Amino acid sequence: MKAEDIMTSPVITAEPDTPVVEIAVLLRNRRISGVPVTARGKVVGIVSEGDLLRRHEIGTDRVDARWWQRLLDGDQAPAAYVRSHARRAVDIMSRPVISVAADTPLAEVVALFEARRIRRVPVLRDEKLIGIVSRADLVQVLAARARRAAARREASDDTIRQRLLSELAGQPWWQRNASNVVVTNGIVHYWGLLDSEEERSAARVAAENVPGVRRVEDHRFRYNSLPSML
Repeated sequence: MKAEDIMTSPVITAEPDTPVVEIAVLLRNRRISGVPVTARGKVVGIVSEGDLLRRHEIGTDRVDARWWQRLLDGDQAPAAYVRSHARRAVDIMSRPVISVAADTPLAEVVALFEARRIRRVPVLRDEKLIGIVSRADLVQVLAARARRAAARREASDDTIRQRLLSELAGQPWWQRNASNVVVTNGIVHYWGLLDSEEERSAARVAAENVPGVRRVEDHRFRYNSLPSML
């Protein structure tokens, strides 16, 4: 899947001169956690809930740092004052804006969220804003997949076994000559030998992802737990 497949569109936006209080009301009323700021059709910043945490109106503006902290970290007081007292979006918005193209794979979007520690990213096509992808959108996709899987008809034991074996065959940790799979009434049974508990966990997850599987029981022994024949 790509960014354009799950993005929210059209996007609710603000302008650089939009009052901060209006943005707060917008986030509350629309039940969103952030809003892109656009100027002349281009995204120039983003205002999120995090940008509104330190505000003098509610007494959460940052307390002045001690003199030795200012020496070590630099004097952050002027910037903190602007963010807690500013009246317009342009003064509190986060920038530069991290964005993705419409055809960016979801795996890359997730990697971007993790690497940059962000919660949302605008989606652009030809430098124009066409949507926004948030962590909530990813959760919704996962939930939708789960609902579709639950709605599928239960598969036969033979179908389950064939699908599972097909998945296992492509995994480097699966020891085909040392393990066997038996499926009875939707319950997957593993028999044989394995090297580690990590292999056991991986095999369980593989089975749990096959539609129709009700439970997984792994009866395999680890090689190093077998009694010595010497």
